[in-house]
Amino acid sequence: MDITDVPQLVRNADRFREVVAVLAKHGLADWLSSVPLPWLDRLRRNAPVENDADLTTEQRIRMALTELGTTYIKLGQVLSTRPDLVGQTLADELAQLRENTPADDPAAVIEAIQSELGGSVEELFAEFETTALASASIGQVHCAITRAGEPVVVKVQHPGIERRIVNDLEIMLKLAELGEQQSVRLRQYRPVQTTREFQKTLLQELDFGREMRNMETFRRNFADNAEVRFAKPYPELSSRRVLTMERFDGISVSDKKLLEQSGLDLPKIARQGANLFVEMIFRDGFYHADPHPGNMIILAASEQNADGALAVLDCGMVGRIDETLRDQLETALIAAVGQDSAKMTKVVARIGEVPRDFDEAALHGAIQELIDTYAHQSLNEFDLSGCLHEIVEIIREHRIYLPAKVAMLLKVLIMLEGTSQQLSPDFSLAEIIKPYGRQAMLNRFSAKNLYGRLKSNAEDWQNLVEMLPRDAAEILDNFKRGKFDVHLQHRRLEPIVNRLVMGLLTAALFVGSASMCSSEVPPTIRGFSIPGFFGCAIAIAMGTGIWRDVRRSSRYSSDE
Repeated sequence: MDITDVPQLVRNADRFREVVAVLAKHGLADWLSSVPLPWLDRLRRNAPVENDADLTTEQRIRMALTELGTTYIKLGQVLSTRPDLVGQTLADELAQLRENTPADDPAAVIEAIQSELGGSVEELFAEFETTALASASIGQVHCAITRAGEPVVVKVQHPGIERRIVNDLEIMLKLAELGEQQSVRLRQYRPVQTTREFQKTLLQELDFGREMRNMETFRRNFADNAEVRFAKPYPELSSRRVLTMERFDGISVSDKKLLEQSGLDLPKIARQGANLFVEMIFRDGFYHADPHPGNMIILAASEQNADGALAVLDCGMVGRIDETLRDQLETALIAAVGQDSAKMTKVVARIGEVPRDFDEAALHGAIQELIDTYAHQSLNEFDLSGCLHEIVEIIREHRIYLPAKVAMLLKVLIMLEGTSQQLSPDFSLAEIIKPYGRQAMLNRFSAKNLYGRLKSNAEDWQNLVEMLPRDAAEILDNFKRGKFDVHLQHRRLEPIVNRLVMGLLTAALFVGSASMCSSEVPPTIRGFSIPGFFGCAIAIAMGTGIWRDVRRSSRYSSDE
């Protein structure tokens, strides 16, 4: 252990001891026996052991995380979205983790609000209910009414939760480092990299200001859509640890029985919700990353929407699709439509991080088998979540590490289809995605997109045009002075060098002549530079001659 870890260890000694004891209690700390620290092994051996013999390893992991509290429950929930990393069995088990945090004392909540917003609750709100509406791991929610008479909910962070989470993250990272160093079995799960990604995500979730900005972005993106509502935030009544937002009253999508009793069109609601998330992903590249039924509410009918709008809650977890990822997804989509398993293999290997002993041929075979399985299914029969599960399993079998943003996107699509099918068993997410896939392919090959790509590379082209004549002249000057040495042993080297020089001359002549044409160097005819035109024609003729020589020499080589 590094000496720099000592202050951290002293600060978190009690909690560190507790974490090791809980892991040992559930039979999950055997890997610590190989750590060359006697006091750590003594901690492990002296911990009480619970009789979990009739439970699976996955169940024991879930129980241990539940016992360790908020930070570890959050870790389990994040890992439940990474079946590519931990396997589908453990992911399904961790998906059962639920946060059951008791509400804070009203006095502590009021003190936190007044400390964050700089005023008394009576000054800030016309009414404030001290009894919490709901309480989660990071914060709890209270109903209130603003001074302007608008009904709102106030999300307040639990006092001291940030310090506890930061301390837990330090311990978690140290255990991950020990596990990666000492256990080959744990190393395949990349604990350090996964913990650092989780650390970044959870610290962002502690900042309610980030959630407020997410809400504002969603409201702008769907400002013209009367069927969708995102809560209006109140910046003057919000801070890093307090978030005040518009209150929605309606029926939760998780309450299927009440939805059925209300007489609402459930298949329509399923399509409405799926279209919303698909637009976020494929149109905006900025999407809500937690589409479970509890985060969606059907509002009462209004003049703008006779069937009631769909309100989306909890915008703390979002995903982003940058241009690089969008390009890779479009390539994968085109390959899937064309049933091109070779291209799909290249895309998967490029998106993920492959191991040193990566077997590309085996991955190609697995992807080809997957395509053969799903290629002939109609859209209404196509099981998208099943297909994605199989893709994830293939990726895991070949030990390819997916970036967090890709794993999150796969999780959202799987969860979205599951949520929609709870409302309408015949729902097909593939039918919803199909138009966006077609549009993505059209956009990819559109003249505007191609022009944009050329424009973005304009600087590279300009550098090439500026450097090539100078470099070619320098090479020729060195060649004429006898300073151009080629230290190779090769038959018929002289013709090769001649073709190389002619190729450089041809390229330099073409670039220079093209530059003359674009600058309209006189004399000109109808805006065309005569020297530039003849220079380009000569360069094309020289290039054609070199191409013929190369083909002829290749034919002779094959005959020999």
